[in-house]
Amino acid sequence: MALEYSHVEERDDRFYVRGSRIPVATLAHLWNEGVSPEIIRQRFPSLRLVEVYGAITFYLDHKEVIDQYEVEDNAAFDAARAAQHAADPERYANLQRRFAARKAHGDASAS
Repeated sequence: MALEYSHVEERDDRFYVRGSRIPVATLAHLWNEGVSPEIIRQRFPSLRLVEVYGAITFYLDHKEVIDQYEVEDNAAFDAARAAQHAADPERYANLQRRFAARKAHGDASAS
């Protein structure tokens, strides 16, 4: 895909804010969650506001592609997590018990 966006570059079949390691998909996700470009800029102080707006503009013009990256990334994360659980089920059962105990303790303290 030929890029005509001065603030976005393609590397490793993904799109990033030019000169950074910040994926356009990350900024798009925040923006889709209702985070303003100004707040996104505060969360990524290495970016200029114009770069945040440039990434969002690129996302709006290529929404299907960027959204598909997020679907693929989420599926890969879920598969890796499932593999970790399958490789050491006792560890994760122990973690679940500890989380439940801590939650119960926190709920009892709040009463």
